[in-house]
Parts: sequence; C-alpha cells; structure tokens
Amino acid sequence: MEAVGYRGRWRVKVTAGSLLLLMCMLVPSWALALEPSEEQTCRHGEYLSEKGICCNKCSPGFKLVDECHGAGLRSNCTPCPAGEYTDQMNYYPNCRRCKSCKKKFEVVGRLCERDRDAECRCLNGFFKDVIDSGTSQCLKCTQCGAGERQTHACTPEHNTVCVCEQDYYRAKNKCVPCKGCTDCELHCPEVKSSTGVEKGNYSLVQVIAVAGVLALLALVLVGLITFIATRRHTRSELLQPSQLSQPSQPSDGLSPETTQALIFREEAADNSFNTAVPQSPVSDLELSNLPDCVPLEIKIPELIYAVLDLVPVLQVKQLVRSLGVTDTEIERAEMDHRACREAHYQMLRVWAERGSRASGGGRGGMLHRPLLEELLDKLRKMHLGQATEELETKYGIQ
Repeated sequence: MEAVGYRGRWRVKVTAGSLLLLMCMLVPSWALALEPSEEQTCRHGEYLSEKGICCNKCSPGFKLVDECHGAGLRSNCTPCPAGEYTDQMNYYPNCRRCKSCKKKFEVVGRLCERDRDAECRCLNGFFKDVIDSGTSQCLKCTQCGAGERQTHACTPEHNTVCVCEQDYYRAKNKCVPCKGCTDCELHCPEVKSSTGVEKGNYSLVQVIAVAGVLALLALVLVGLITFIATRRHTRSELLQPSQLSQPSQPSDGLSPETTQALIFREEAADNSFNTAVPQSPVSDLELSNLPDCVPLEIKIPELIYAVLDLVPVLQVKQLVRSLGVTDTEIERAEMDHRACREAHYQMLRVWAERGSRASGGGRGGMLHRPLLEELLDKLRKMHLGQATEELETKYGIQ
C-alpha cells in the first residue's frame, strides 16, 4: 500500500509540473495578444499615452506639455521657444535646437523658424562638399584649365564640371593633346572628318548616295542599249540585199555613191562610239592614245605624301584597310617606323606597289591610273570630299 501511495503522489507531482511549464510558455503569448496596439486603437495624428488613452499629437512648431486626461480631451501643447523648432507631428516634451551656420565660407541661406530648421549655404564661388550624411564643407569652385571646356557652371551645391576638348584626353588629372596613332585611337575616338560629319552618323547619307548612283547607272545603261540598237537597225536597212543587188538604180532617191557614203559614216560612228567606251582591262596601246593632259601614271611617293597631307591622321588606317592592306601589314609598318607619318607612308606604299604589280603597270615607281581611281572612290565613301577634289584637280581628273 505504501508503494502504491508513493507512486500516486509522484504522478500528481509530474502532472502539476507539466501544467505549470505549459502555462509559463503560453502566458507571454496571451499577454502580447491582449496588449493594445497604437496602429489598431488610435487614429492618424494620435498616439497611445501611458494611461492607455489615445491622445492627439502636437503640430509642427509645438512641443508636448501635458498629455490628455481622457478620451476626447486635447493634449496641452506649447510653441517652441526662439532658437528651437519641430518639423513634424510629435509628442516630444522638448523642441530641437536650430542649426548654426559657423563654418568657413558658409552663410545663412534660410532663417530658423518654429516649424523648420535653418539652412546654410556656401558663399558665391564656393560649393558644398559632402563628407558624410551629417558633415560637409565649403570648397572653392574649380576653374577649367588648358585643354578643357566647361559643361556645367559651379553652384552652391555642385562644383564646376570640366571635360577635355576634342583631340585631348585626361592623364594625371590634366587634359593633354593626342600624339601619335596609339593615343588618338585609345583616348580620342570621337573624330570628325574634313566635311564635318561625325563617324557613324552618315548611314542615311550613304544609302541616299548609293541609290542615286544606281539610278543614274540604270539610265545610262538604258540609253546605251537604245543607242546601239538604233545604230544596228539603221545599218541593217542600208545593207539590205535588194538595195545591193541593183547598185545602178537609185533607192528612195539616193544614188549608189550616197548609199556607200552613209554606210561608211555609220561604220565610222560605231567605231568611234566603241572606242569612247572604256574597256577592261585597258591595254598600254589604248592608253598611249589618250591626250597628254591626262597623266597615265603617277609617281607613287608624290601621291602618298599628297594623301597624307589631305587625310586626317586618325582616318589613314581606315583608308588603307579599305584598300586591302591587312592588319598584319599595318602592325609591321608601325613596328618598323616609330613616327606615325612614316608608318602611314609605308602602309600606303604596300597598297600602291601591290596594285601596280597586279595590274602590270607601275614601272619605275609609277602608279597606274586605275589604282588612283580606286583611291578616289574609297575617299568618297569615307566622306572626305575635300581631299578627293584636291587630288582630282592635282592629277587632272574630271
């Protein structure tokens, strides 16, 4: 019996301990659930006081003196004293102290009032340099230096903004001019051609120009075909067998001598027309019959120096690549010649000598005329109209 009683008491103790532990775990949750919430019980512009009553907040420019004593009653608020402010709805017992503008080169931009703080600004010619969220200093405005131009003027809030001029780049916080091929390609990519059109901005102009050229070529081709057909038709009528079989009889009022003269004139006209149309390839014999005022060959060094004087230095590589000079040949020229102009001369000489050998001309350092025409065509496509016109004038090309 004693053993049974002991076991019973032990079970009661265990059960009571478990209940106490469970209550300790649940009581905090009940307390949080029963605790009133400001967002749930008070309206906008009110707060939950220590007495559990929703009291109205004080307006900006006021501070709390005494909380309300019951529902529907107003809190006691008083205006902030001189030199202090509050800029939002509050239930603070104290106002904030106004800012004092005492830093170097700093003046009062706006006076302190009860509902807003004072504002400080920098003197004219100075700007605010923010160190962190609560610290700043007034520094003197920057003046743009040599090789720079101003994009934004200095204000009390922001410093002057300066950028490098065209054909300049920034190095060690200074703008220095581009010198040599490497500097120009790496740091000064925005280069305008001699016609004033920027790279990449003339695709529409190119399309219109190509369309115009194609339309003109189509008209010329139609006219050429019509002309040839008319000539052949006229000659075939004059050579009909019925007319040749009776040479002693006049045909349509024409004598045999007149008919033969017409045939001779038609053949001469056809021969002269065929001679005027350029053939490809052009033989040396045909070129030798051209007038002396049109140069058949041009001295290669003289032409290259003329091109280097007319084409902007930043567009020479673009030109030689369009003429078929490979990147390997360009790199070899730059390695062999440190001076930019000498390297460009070698690139153009590679093109000229290769083209002269391929066309069978260019003997004794002379450039064949078709290569000059190819060069002029590439310059036109690069929109270097002034350079093209000067070369055409120099070598008498119409």
